[in-house]
Amino acid sequence: MTTAPHTAALRVPFRLRALAALPFALAAVTYVALLAVWSDRLPDPLATHFSYGGEADGFTGRAAFTAVGAALLLTLGAGWTVLVRRGALWGAWLTAGLTGTLLVLVVHDNLDAADPADVVSPLSHLAVAAAAGAALALAGHALSRLVPPEEHEGAGPAVHPDAPRLDLGAGELAGWSRATASAPLTALGLLFLAGGAVAVLLGPWPLLLIALAVAVPGLALARIRVSVDRHGLTVRSTLTPRPRVHVPLDDITAADVRPVDALREFGGWGYRVRAHRSGVVLRSGEALVVRRGNGREFAVTVPDARTAAALLNTLVERRGRL
Repeated sequence: MTTAPHTAALRVPFRLRALAALPFALAAVTYVALLAVWSDRLPDPLATHFSYGGEADGFTGRAAFTAVGAALLLTLGAGWTVLVRRGALWGAWLTAGLTGTLLVLVVHDNLDAADPADVVSPLSHLAVAAAAGAALALAGHALSRLVPPEEHEGAGPAVHPDAPRLDLGAGELAGWSRATASAPLTALGLLFLAGGAVAVLLGPWPLLLIALAVAVPGLALARIRVSVDRHGLTVRSTLTPRPRVHVPLDDITAADVRPVDALREFGGWGYRVRAHRSGVVLRSGEALVVRRGNGREFAVTVPDARTAAALLNTLVERRGRL
């Protein structure tokens, strides 16, 4: 038996969408303006790709680079504007700061270059871009306080009568914990880790960064432990202290068991975010799904999910009687 279907919608304030779009608009305007102001000091084509040592090994026409860079910023901005949530506004500002800074630094590296093949882009530029992204992330986090929380409409009943429950006495305490692993995430992480090793040997440092960005979180989430107790639901990596996801019991209105399709419903494996729901998805199959107070759902694929859902529903009802 499962909980009754319900419909829910989150009303995202216009102010939040505007604040999500703002850093991308500023980055795009700055990028295009600098290209225009420095046009007589820039070669054509520009050096736009660099080896591990910073030497130029790829070139793009000035007009094409202007269009591609602006399109990248505006596309990222559009995506964040549509999907942004109050608690993730910092991510929009981080993305804009990191991407915009890298584009501007590439333009700056080409200034006054007689031959684009002589342009050098030092690896330290990555640290500069990361610092700019972190600074803007802090700004985005601060600005999120200007936005009221998203309002939720159309929530269903807290716990459906047919939802699973445990026969737990009034004074009894109980907990549930289960470890599970993902073969696809392990294979993907190891594959990208091997790709990173190849990148170190061959020299294209951007490939190394991409490989590590995929391999490290992928392997961290390849084996997790899911726990349920009076504090709520916790999902943590068994290999590293982070990532860790905790949904407090006070934020849970109901729990259910549901089959999920990793690719069709979540677009892959790992920590996934979709409209009105998120989850830690290690495989297709049985998942524990909890409905939160704001109407969003959080899912985690784990064996024996029915026991976890039953315990959560019992604890939620017990909390309601206090």
